[in-house]
Parts: sequence; structure tokens; C-alpha cells
Amino acid sequence: MKIRTPRACLAASIAKPLCLRPALVALAVLGACAAQAQQAGANGAVLLAQNLRAPSLSETVVTATRTPQPLSDLVADVTVIDRQTIETSGATGLADVLARVPGIEISRNGGPGTTTGVFLRGAESRFTAVYIDGVRMDSQSTGGAAWESIPLAQIDRIEVLRGPAGAVYGSDAMGGVVQIFTKRGEQGVAPYVGIGFGNHGTRKAEAGVSGASGTIDYALGIAREESKGFNARTVATQNPDRDGYESTSASARVGLQVNATHRLEATLLANDLDSGYDSGLGKDDRNQHQLHALGLNWQAQWTPQYKTRVQITDSRDEYQTTPAFYLTETRLRGYLFQNEWRQGPHLVTAALERREDRLDNAPIDRKRSQDALALGYGYTAGAHTLQANVRHDSDSEFGGKGTGSLAYGYTFAPQWRATASVGTAFRAPTLYHRFSEYGTGSLNPESSRNAELGLRWAQASSSFSVTAYRNRVQDLIVFGPAGRCPSTQGCYANVARAEYKGVTFAGSYRLGSVQLRGSLDLQNPRDLDTGKMLARRAKRHGTLGADTQLAGWTVGAEVQASGRRFDTVANTFVLGGYSLFNLYASTRIARDFTLMARLDNAADKNYELARTYATPGRAVYVGVKWAPQ
Repeated sequence: MKIRTPRACLAASIAKPLCLRPALVALAVLGACAAQAQQAGANGAVLLAQNLRAPSLSETVVTATRTPQPLSDLVADVTVIDRQTIETSGATGLADVLARVPGIEISRNGGPGTTTGVFLRGAESRFTAVYIDGVRMDSQSTGGAAWESIPLAQIDRIEVLRGPAGAVYGSDAMGGVVQIFTKRGEQGVAPYVGIGFGNHGTRKAEAGVSGASGTIDYALGIAREESKGFNARTVATQNPDRDGYESTSASARVGLQVNATHRLEATLLANDLDSGYDSGLGKDDRNQHQLHALGLNWQAQWTPQYKTRVQITDSRDEYQTTPAFYLTETRLRGYLFQNEWRQGPHLVTAALERREDRLDNAPIDRKRSQDALALGYGYTAGAHTLQANVRHDSDSEFGGKGTGSLAYGYTFAPQWRATASVGTAFRAPTLYHRFSEYGTGSLNPESSRNAELGLRWAQASSSFSVTAYRNRVQDLIVFGPAGRCPSTQGCYANVARAEYKGVTFAGSYRLGSVQLRGSLDLQNPRDLDTGKMLARRAKRHGTLGADTQLAGWTVGAEVQASGRRFDTVANTFVLGGYSLFNLYASTRIARDFTLMARLDNAADKNYELARTYATPGRAVYVGVKWAPQ
């Protein structure tokens, strides 16, 4: 019996909405590959996968439950991005890497270094919880992490969890979690030095060393990036000059294995970003953004079944502008005591967590705290996987908030797994939402209810997945009419409801020496009260890529495509759809030297991620890295 592949049907269904025919052809080709794999497979299986790449099912991830778990045991929808993928991407910022991940869109006011938003499954940027080596990053002024100020050069690995995780992480994780890891030292000594150049006067330099000896492991890195940029505002009322940026970053990770059962570790990531933007005709201002993320960890394995982790974290996000002066600083402090008990197929977790937030944004000088108890139970045996979590957060401002989640996975055939989950989450209003001149002290937390179904298949380097979800948000905070706050311009209020509903397809397939990969999102993020689309989010977006080895080179190509979006919540200004074609190549030019080259937006497509803000156009980057083997 001939089995119809969902890829082929899917490519046909999106042919009209996406904007460039070559992108549609590419998506249809991927569907054809999936159909070929069906016919060739011993059991006629449809290709299923969940990752940007196809990692080993034994690979360990920590983001889904905050404890290390094999990828094969996960019920959650997770993508893993390793350092090789980051370097091959040639991307200039973290958001550019994430934009190639299933379920993610970005917005940006110009080029790298400018205000950036990340929409995970269509959810607001502030609904994604962001951690760097376990250190929470957030702004109590704007809400959400400052994506533009997290330095890509210091990142070794990224784990993206799609779907609410409030029962594990507490406030913020209504759309998902992005966990960022810096490099950890391994046995021996491994230095590296890299330089790179691109158009728009872009220059990069990085250096570092990692290693381990005896009971100590370490990894140190430093990087400098700068670019003259391009004219980010092409409207007549703004200065027609270049808007460039400069970034200096550093990271350190040092571990001490006290004995066979106890380990101490300290992590640090810091970045100083200075970028330009237009403030009128012939006028320029500077964004000066500083952040640091510091963590101290103690892990202890008390018995073969029981272990604990104690963590103290501190992060700072400072943003100011000059010469038009504005200054805001967020300080976050965290304390975590986590317990894990494993017995056969059972995993029980219990965590006590305290979070302290502070905002200095004159005349605001406010702080608050949240104390939480989180419990989890996991069961993996045979064909069945069960994960249950509950959490209660007590906030010093608005009181208590409970969240919970339940997920089940069933392996009903070799390499096949079906999953289902439900969960609740919340986001506490920022201190700026409550205490600025636009603030309302009686604001309630935004809350959500999510349900999703998934189907996955994976074998060797081929895989495919489909996940359908619906996430409904109550008490959405929006900027509304004046009356409840001191400002006559408007006030923040819990007056909206939103729904983030869609289907995510992702796949990877090896066809001879060529590795194909792709994803497609069909979604409908909308305001339930008005029925209008949420700003800067498309109903359809996707990626398709292929790479292979050729005469000592790794060469690849990819397509990023997005349908049209609206720039405002009123759906009055349209941002046109686009397709971007990117090419990349790398080769070893000597024993310890690697050459990397990338061409982004090869067709020089003119498109916008935010109205009246330009994008880079065709971009070329070439780099060389020395890393002794």
C-alpha cells in the first residue's frame, strides 16, 4: 500500500502564501525525499524528528526538566544547537542562529546590536525564559532578555525547549525556554585564535583556551566584534548615515572535582555592547548595553540514587543611551537547592528556589522576591514515558501562583513515538509595568494553558517530527488608554487575551552524501478579543538546508522563508513576505587552520523585520580559525 507523506501535501498547501517560488520548490523537494524514505524503509515509516540536526538519541539534554536526560527519553519538543553549527552559520548574533530553529521568528530594529525580539511559537518575546549556564537573564524594564547583548562568540551550545515550562522554571517560561551554555574544559590543553572580516566594515577577533588537568578543568574566552554598519533608517526624517556597533565579550568556566562525588564550578559571561541609532535628521545616539551572568554551583552525589545541586546566581542588565540620557538597570539574584532521586525507571525531583529582582530606573527603585517549591516525577520503562511537575511560587507583591504539567510519550513501534502534554504557566508583571508613570500597581500575572500533541520518528541520521499545539493566554498586559496611572498618554493593563496555535514540522534526511534538513511552521498567533494577528508574526515560515562534503570542503545552502506579517497590533501596516538564500563553505587549509566563508541573502532581497527599519542586504563573511588538533 502506498503511504502518502504529509510533506508532499504540506508543500502543496503552502505554495500560495509563501512569497518566492524557489523556496516552495525547495520545500517540495524535501517532501519528495521524505516520500522516498517511506518507500525504502523496512516498515514504511514516515520520517519524524524534533531537532535542527539529528543528534544521537543517547545525547543528554538538561533544559526539559532541569536534570540531565537522554534525548530518547524526552517527551518535550527540544532543539539542540552545537558549536559546529554556530560556527558554520557565520551568524553575527544569537537571534540570527535562533531564526533558523523550528518554531522561532525574530524582529529587529535594524542590524546587529539593535533592539531584537524573539517569538517562540508566536509568543511574546518576554514569554521565553532565558538562562546562561543556569543564570536567569531578564529585564525588569522591557520584559524578557536583551537578545542583542548576549554574545554569540562565547556560546558553545544552545538548547531550545518549545512549549510552556512554568511548572519547572516558574515565571517567564510561557512560550518556552532557551538555555545557553559556555564551553567546558576537557582533558589536555586546547587553545584557539580566530579572525574574520565581512562587508559593512565588519571585523571579528577571538581567542581562548580550555583544558583539564587532574581535578581542575577550565575554559576561558574573549572576543571583539565591530562593524561600521549600514543606514538602518532609510526614511527622510532620520540621519542617512551608517549605524554601526562594537562588542567586547568574555567568558570563564572553572570546575573543581573535589572527589568522586563532589564538584564545584564557577561560570562568568560578560559583554559590553555599544551601537548607534538615529534620533532625528542629522542626530545620532548611542545604545550602551552591559550584561554579566555569574554562577556558583556545587553538585554532590550522596548515594548511587540520590544527588543534590546548590546554585547561587547573579545577573545584571544595564542599558543607557547618550547623549539623550536614559538609564535602566536590572539585577537578578537566584538561589536553587535541587534534589534528585533515581530508582530504576523512576526519577523524583524536589527543588527550593528563591528569586530576587531589582529595578533602578529613576525615579523607580524597586525590588521583589519569589519563593518556590517545585516537585517532579518521571517514569521511563519500555514503551512508556511519563513526566509530571507541579510548582508553587509565592511572590512578595501579588501572592501565590501554582502551575503544573503532565506529559506522556508512547513508543508504539521501532523508532516511532507519540506524545501528548498539557501545562500551565505564568509571567509576573515587570517592576516597570507596575511602578513606572505608565504602571498600574494592581496588575495580575499573565497566565497560560497549553496543550500539544506530537509524533516523531528517528533512525540514524534521518528523522522527522510534527507537533500541534494551542497555548491560550489570559490577563495579557498591553499598553492601553489613560486613566489608571499618572500618565495621560496611556497605561499598562490586563485587558487582552491571546491564542498561539499552530503546527511545527521538522526533519532531517541523508540522501547519499547530502544531509537535508528543514522545518515549516503553520501558525495563527492572534488577539482573541479583536481577532487580529499579533504584530510581526507570520502565519507561515520555514527553513530548508543541505550540506555535503566535496573535494575536502564542507559546502551548504539554505533557504529562510516567511509570509507577510503586520507591524502593528491594529494590523494596519504590512511587512511583506520574503525568502533568503544563504551559502556557506569551510575547509581545513592546514593541519590546525580552518577557513570558513558565508554569503547571506545571496539574492540581495530587500525586506523588513520592523517597519521603516532596513536589513543588511547581501552580506559576505570570511574567517580563519587556528585550533591545534
